[in-house]
Amino acid sequence: MKSSDSTAGQSTSELIDKRIAELGDWRGETLSRMRQLIKEADPDVVEEWKWMGTPVWAHDGIICTGESYKSVVKLTFHKGASLEDPARLFNASLDGNARRAIDIHEGEEVDADAFQALIRAAVALNTSSGKARSGRAKRA
Repeated sequence: MKSSDSTAGQSTSELIDKRIAELGDWRGETLSRMRQLIKEADPDVVEEWKWMGTPVWAHDGIICTGESYKSVVKLTFHKGASLEDPARLFNASLDGNARRAIDIHEGEEVDADAFQALIRAAVALNTSSGKARSGRAKRA
């Protein structure tokens, strides 16, 4: 796994570790588990720290963000509307044209295999989109 630039002397990985520890409850455990599944699904994932403290996982573009709220951990897929979701993991932000999210409440478990399939699909979409953009630029 790669890490992007440091913020305030801490690496991105350290900032995400700190956020997980600060949560100190089921939300931290859930975010930590989902982070591990992301890293397993894409060993080349880049962790980023954006928007005043949001963990972001990227590979040739944003894959998803990991936000924690009082009653939910939300994983928002930047291009989720373009992804196949046969396991129907997406359960939030379903009305938008681009994003889709998975809201995880206390006590809920996300199907690890289905989640990792979404991660790999998002990476494939980002990678193919990047190549398409490069191809168009060369033709122009």
